[in-house]
Amino acid sequence: QVQLVESGGGLAQPGGSLRLSCAASGFTFSRYAMGWARQAPGKGLEWVSGVYSDSSVTYYADSVKGRFTISRDNAKNTLYLQMNSLKPEDTALYFCARLPAGLAYIAAQGPRYDYRGQGTQVTVSS
Repeated sequence: QVQLVESGGGLAQPGGSLRLSCAASGFTFSRYAMGWARQAPGKGLEWVSGVYSDSSVTYYADSVKGRFTISRDNAKNTLYLQMNSLKPEDTALYFCARLPAGLAYIAAQGPRYDYRGQGTQVTVSS
């Protein structure tokens, strides 16, 4: 069955860095676009980044552009999110998701996703 397992979250100071990983199994990872979304307490879901199956196209929300970098290793079935220059407002539960329809609508109402992981908590605080 499809499984997505995130790791790498934790506590970081403002200005610090974290690298999230998403280990995928149960499907042909290299055939799917993937994305990262986050949800902070009391706030709606925000899609922060997405990447095509072949890494040829990426998307970043304005809130993270220039600070976060999405990447994937199709040989290792793993998706990454490198987060630099972290801010307290980046505090949220981050999860990865499989995007069967690609990155369509990721900048608007959000992409269609069919599987997501349980998430990893990121807390940015001094």
